[in-house]
Amino acid sequence: MFTYKRTAQYHETDKMGVIHHSNYVKWMEEARVAFLESIGAGYKSVEAAGVVSPVVSVSVDYVRPVEFSDETEISLSVTKYSGAVLEFGYRFFNVTKNELCAKASSRHCFLKNGRIVSLKKEFPALSEKLDRALGGAGGE
Repeated sequence: MFTYKRTAQYHETDKMGVIHHSNYVKWMEEARVAFLESIGAGYKSVEAAGVVSPVVSVSVDYVRPVEFSDETEISLSVTKYSGAVLEFGYRFFNVTKNELCAKASSRHCFLKNGRIVSLKKEFPALSEKLDRALGGAGGE
């Protein structure tokens, strides 16, 4: 599990004074980018290899609101990795208020020249980094 910490910014609030729901998806991306960077598979290096990884689906369940200046920890875990598909789970914990504020997931694929590819076959060095992050339990 990887933990990403951030402080809720004023510009992220809505008219009700809480963080607007759309910002959770942005925070997921921040956490995902930081995680991939931490295992040596950052977007820059992946894209330099000719691979892009679009979001295929995203889901967020909101539990409690986050407000301006609240400290938030986003715990990210890889829930599935098959070589062609990578799925993440996220838990948003409001450290300031000591409460769970959201649960989420995202699914991604890997494309090269507009076609789905398996990292295990086409880019084994990148795949090995993801496998190591999973403790060698790389899925299907």
